[in-house]
Amino acid sequence: MRRRLVVVLALAAGTALLFVLALATGSHPVPVAEVVRVLFGGTAEDPRWTVIVEQVRLPRALTAAAVGAALAVAGVQMQTLFRNALADPFSLGVSSGASMGVAAVVVGTGGVAGSFTGDLAGLGRVGVVIAASLGAAAVLALVLLLSRWVRSAVTLLVIGVMIGSAATAVVGVMLVYARPERAQQFVLWGLGSFGATTWPDLHVMLPVIGAGLLTALLTAKRLNALLLGEDYARTMGLNVRRSRDLALLGTALLAGTATAFCGPIAFLGLAVPHLTRVALGTSDHRALIPASMLAGAFLALACALLSQPPGTDAVLPLNAVTSLFGAPVVIAFLIRSRRDVQGVAS
Repeated sequence: MRRRLVVVLALAAGTALLFVLALATGSHPVPVAEVVRVLFGGTAEDPRWTVIVEQVRLPRALTAAAVGAALAVAGVQMQTLFRNALADPFSLGVSSGASMGVAAVVVGTGGVAGSFTGDLAGLGRVGVVIAASLGAAAVLALVLLLSRWVRSAVTLLVIGVMIGSAATAVVGVMLVYARPERAQQFVLWGLGSFGATTWPDLHVMLPVIGAGLLTALLTAKRLNALLLGEDYARTMGLNVRRSRDLALLGTALLAGTATAFCGPIAFLGLAVPHLTRVALGTSDHRALIPASMLAGAFLALACALLSQPPGTDAVLPLNAVTSLFGAPVVIAFLIRSRRDVQGVAS
């Protein structure tokens, strides 16, 4: 218990520190003291600093923290539900469905004005968000429909992967008929970004993600029961189908919202749950879910900082940063799991 408390407190402190650094650093540095003053409702000595913090960096930092927490918790739910260490929030094809929706807008509208995330064929960002949300919802609806005839969670996972592959294939066909500049803008959207959200976006995104996180916290006991398998959970009186549907809906809500506003963000949902389990030394979801929220927010903020090196105007692809971090984590986990199996066998 003491170890869990220390880990949670350390994650909370680290997340708060990175949040402030995300507001202070960038192409135009802002003193930390001025950042704190603005956060508490004051006015910075230089009016430009107030505008930079409030209108540019604060939405980006809030987005990174919220999306990181959402993807981490969604990853926890997926890995528990399917009892698969390599399951992630997008295993059910939610990301592919969102991409399919955006690709349909790219190919089916009259033209692109400005950046893809800023203004798409006169629809603005709301057009991108709506398209991604509808695509993700369509895939989720199909998965939930098929789940009525599927008893095994593993089979459902395979079905989700197949649906995601089919959606990706549809995207590929759509892009063949898209103009080169539109296809390029779609590729840029697929790289992911925390920096495109605005305050109106956050007024929608934060409540939805908050509802998804609250749902995950309320289903912690159900997820604990599923750790030992569906058959054992049934003997405990758990309604497995209802619990599975709740987990699927919660995951889709979190992952779908994150993808709609930020594009597909790789590896956070896969890597963070493993790191959190190792840090806590337990798989108890009553501790794992809150700690994963903080760990996801912490690592997302770290990736946001790395994607925009301080003092420069350069912006690195967000998915390149998350993948460079996530790939070694997954490789190390696989090697460790292999050694554990060999140790037991010997």
